[in-house]
Amino acid sequence: MKLRTFLGTLLLSAGLVGEVAAQQSTRRSYDNRLKPITNAKPLLADHPEFIEPVRLKARFEAPMLVDDADADLHVRAWRFSYNARGIIEMPNRLRARETAVVMVHPWGIDDGQGWQTPEPAGVCDFGWPDKNHLAAKHTRKVINPFLKSLRGKAAFIMYSLPGPEDAIRKKVYRSVNGKPSKTERATGLEELKAKLASFSYKAQPIPDKLSLSRDTPVIDYFKQFSGIDAGPRYNGAGFWELPIPVCADIDADPDDVVIYDAAGYAPLRDFLKKHGVRHVLLTGYATDMCFCRTTAGYENLSRDFNVFLVGDATLATFPANGDPRFATNAAISYASLNQLVTQVSWITSAK
Repeated sequence: MKLRTFLGTLLLSAGLVGEVAAQQSTRRSYDNRLKPITNAKPLLADHPEFIEPVRLKARFEAPMLVDDADADLHVRAWRFSYNARGIIEMPNRLRARETAVVMVHPWGIDDGQGWQTPEPAGVCDFGWPDKNHLAAKHTRKVINPFLKSLRGKAAFIMYSLPGPEDAIRKKVYRSVNGKPSKTERATGLEELKAKLASFSYKAQPIPDKLSLSRDTPVIDYFKQFSGIDAGPRYNGAGFWELPIPVCADIDADPDDVVIYDAAGYAPLRDFLKKHGVRHVLLTGYATDMCFCRTTAGYENLSRDFNVFLVGDATLATFPANGDPRFATNAAISYASLNQLVTQVSWITSAK
């Protein structure tokens, strides 16, 4: 009996040793040497109308981080470290077929598809139509060409949208659950158009009278007239239950995949892993909110994948400002504490 137990222990130990050895064989030692970069040019400077360039002069070069065999996609990236007291840049080599390009929340609002910001005081996406049109310009100028350059090379082009996979959008878009036929897509587009057109985009105006106490008028003022209220009062009941389309400023392809927030992160994670995806190039809106915290945001994805934030292919919300330049800079700069940041011009196909 003792001999049998002893032999069992030996076999178990051998198995554990083998498992540890297998894990070690998939790891490598990374030489974290930081070489100062002199006369470095500003980062994220290709589209200064959308994001204020990052101009910190304390910059370092680190060795290659991601180094895939047979890589066909070069992605230079950077992060910020208080401990290193500067920005650290490093090259990366990725397999495109193991890379997904994800666009967070390309809402089709005020773009002619029928979903509109309610009047006279409704709030949606970046605020009201003028701000939404500015974001649409960014989509057309920066994100759409980037998606087109990688379609057919990357494993997937993907978009995340609010809500569940409702009956209408299930006919319009491919998802992690399946792909509609050409006939289903045509039917779904007609149903989407009719559904969005049937809603009344009229709601209440801002209040012209408030009831304030003598002791705490500031508290009462903001309780009755907050800085942002996108609920039924100003947007109308049922506005957020409408099937939000992918924005018309993207030349979407039937093979592109839509992710639905209501399903949660697990289906997205499992879909990507099932198809061998290891890397994610993340684009979309809004840098300070949805881009980080929703289903396809980097707080989720960076737990399971090598994530690269495409810093000039995103916009932050910009309250009290006429453009998003400094807000986007601040949001990306904060994210760079624990995320890698790249830019469209730094993502190139291997020759």
